[in-house]
Amino acid sequence: MRSFSISGHFIDLFQRRTYPAIVEIAGGIIKSVREIHEAPAQYILPGFVDAHVHIESSMLVPTAFARLAVVHGTVATVSDPHEIANVCGKGGVQYMIDNSKKTPFKIFFGAPSCVPATSFETAGAKLDAEAVTELLNMPDIWYLSEMMNYPGVLHKDPEVMAKIDAAKKGGKPVDGHAPGLKGDAAMAYASAGITTDHECFTLEEALGKVKAGMHILIREGSAAKNFEALADIIGLHPDRVMFCSDDKHPDELVLHHINRLVKRAMDKGHDMYDVLRSACLIPVLHYKLPVGLLREGDAADFIVVKDIKEWNVHQTYIGGELVAEEGKTLLPHIQGTTINNFSAEPKNIKDFGVKATRDNPSIRVIEAFEGQLITHELVMPGRVEDGFIVSDIADDVLKIAVVNRYEPDAPVAVAFIKNFGLQKGALASTVAHDCHNIIVVGVDDSSICAAVNALIDCKGGVAVATDGEGVECMPLPIGGLMSGDDGYQVAEQYSVLDKKAKELGTPLKAPFMTLSFMALLVIPALKLSDKGLFDGTAFRFTSTEV
Repeated sequence: MRSFSISGHFIDLFQRRTYPAIVEIAGGIIKSVREIHEAPAQYILPGFVDAHVHIESSMLVPTAFARLAVVHGTVATVSDPHEIANVCGKGGVQYMIDNSKKTPFKIFFGAPSCVPATSFETAGAKLDAEAVTELLNMPDIWYLSEMMNYPGVLHKDPEVMAKIDAAKKGGKPVDGHAPGLKGDAAMAYASAGITTDHECFTLEEALGKVKAGMHILIREGSAAKNFEALADIIGLHPDRVMFCSDDKHPDELVLHHINRLVKRAMDKGHDMYDVLRSACLIPVLHYKLPVGLLREGDAADFIVVKDIKEWNVHQTYIGGELVAEEGKTLLPHIQGTTINNFSAEPKNIKDFGVKATRDNPSIRVIEAFEGQLITHELVMPGRVEDGFIVSDIADDVLKIAVVNRYEPDAPVAVAFIKNFGLQKGALASTVAHDCHNIIVVGVDDSSICAAVNALIDCKGGVAVATDGEGVECMPLPIGGLMSGDDGYQVAEQYSVLDKKAKELGTPLKAPFMTLSFMALLVIPALKLSDKGLFDGTAFRFTSTEV
């Protein structure tokens, strides 16, 4: 590795001061930081860290994700391989680790704690306490990933507690996932050893979890956007805040990453050092990551920024290697290999029919929201044609279905959803948290069936079907979650499908991302699994007709 120096205004996050300095780098290590009288009009600071992300949700393998992220000054991620684990088990986790070692970008994986997340759905794998303990004993596993089974924590389920105890014994942090949990319940959850939460959607909830001793991760992904609700916590508890994306589609990753949260926080008037500590420092210290923080002896992981109002990154260095400059990645594309688990067989239109039990039924309807993972339960009149309940475009009540991808002859689960706004056609995806069965929303059974069969044919991906105009599909051959292609190419392909989806009438900013969470049973209130309509508040199945 070459030796070199770089000068600029040095942002010291430990001393909370900025001063002109020259930084000497040799062998990928910071050798010295020396204060000088004058420096070029640029700022040198540690690189950004995404404190919680599912790389699979970008539809990219780790090496491809890295190519895009470094452009925005991200040098590391705390990554939960929960998605590929639900499809391919421990082999999927190892796939992500192996691929990540082909890039200098620093990816720190956790052991998925909830595979499957519940017993009310079909996954491709199961990681019990023994399997999770084996993962936690691996040097490439840095923490126990989000503990979604908060009822299991509160009721001290032996399997859940064994996973948490294994992390504690290994000295590895435990991430949380408890949307809406407050008061004594939040206290009990945290006291089990849970150290973070990225699911807060109100400031009140976040403050309660800080009081319980937890760190709050402010999330701004492609679907779930909590920055506006939580931003004030930066000023109230600056040492307890980190930034994360959680789930980010490739078209957005091309445009921005953690740098956008930094800019938005600064625009709100928050102290620069508080903001940058959340973006750069606190994740490294909390997870004990070997990421450089611009101290002598640290790895030379840093960024150069010319404008601390816009936060567009001029240069990104990882281990002393220049990996991005002036908006262009310098990391090479590495084609991803394939791993998958897919056994679904083609469906018939009749598989998506919902027979009415009476002439004028009332039905439970999932109410989806822009920028949120939570849903509400509505009770609305069901529209009946020829004895079957069908979509009601006028009232924006559309049919939604989940198809088991792991068992060829399993029945299809069908329900109804509001706020997707389609006027024709259907959208389908095998990115469907958490078990990643096929999920589809559409206006008519013909389009719904066509979209599903297109995904079955390519063994996973995202698809748009327009009745009478065919189906356009983007294959995701790696677990039905990721493409092995270059990230910029995938982003372009996805943008085309996103545009086609919006041409069908949906007003949602990220319709495929929103759709992907409609099978996430651990987020209330009403969701759909491959086994049926699920009441996430009562934590049990419920009926479509009331």
